[in-house]
Amino acid sequence: MSLENRFTEDEIFLLTIIPTQIGTVMAFAEGSGLGTIKEMFASSKAFIHGIKEYPDNEIITGVLPNIGDFKESLGKAKEFREQATARLQEMGITSSEALHDQLIEDSKLVSQILDNKATPDEALEYKEWAMSIAENVAKAAKEGGFLGIGGTRISDSEVQAFAQIADALGTQPNLS
Repeated sequence: MSLENRFTEDEIFLLTIIPTQIGTVMAFAEGSGLGTIKEMFASSKAFIHGIKEYPDNEIITGVLPNIGDFKESLGKAKEFREQATARLQEMGITSSEALHDQLIEDSKLVSQILDNKATPDEALEYKEWAMSIAENVAKAAKEGGFLGIGGTRISDSEVQAFAQIADALGTQPNLS
């Protein structure tokens, strides 16, 4: 059964954007210049890792691009990015704080969608995958310090953002 038979177009869009938004919000939780670049790379890597980690989850594999067909994948990614950007512009999202707030609201909606329309295993795996993106981004670069010397692995802002996202998705925060 395809996603289109189980979810509305708007629901599929939300299921698709949440992991990317999580990565972005976590990367900007503690603006750290070069560290933010490392965190955005970690987000992309963790996003695609969902295919390997959850190959039987129809929701995760349905929202990820077909990495076997690079041209198709690139086209869909561009289309998706344009849709997501247009949505944020329509909503007047112009700051990382506003994006964070919108992510929390969207995550609550996604949790409801999963609770109502996904199997318990699919919902659990999707939430685990989404939170693994947040964790990978939080751990990707040290915050503070100078040129990677000193600083902390996970900042207080990242811990707080992680806990808020986990709460919105209805999962237990476990950032260690």
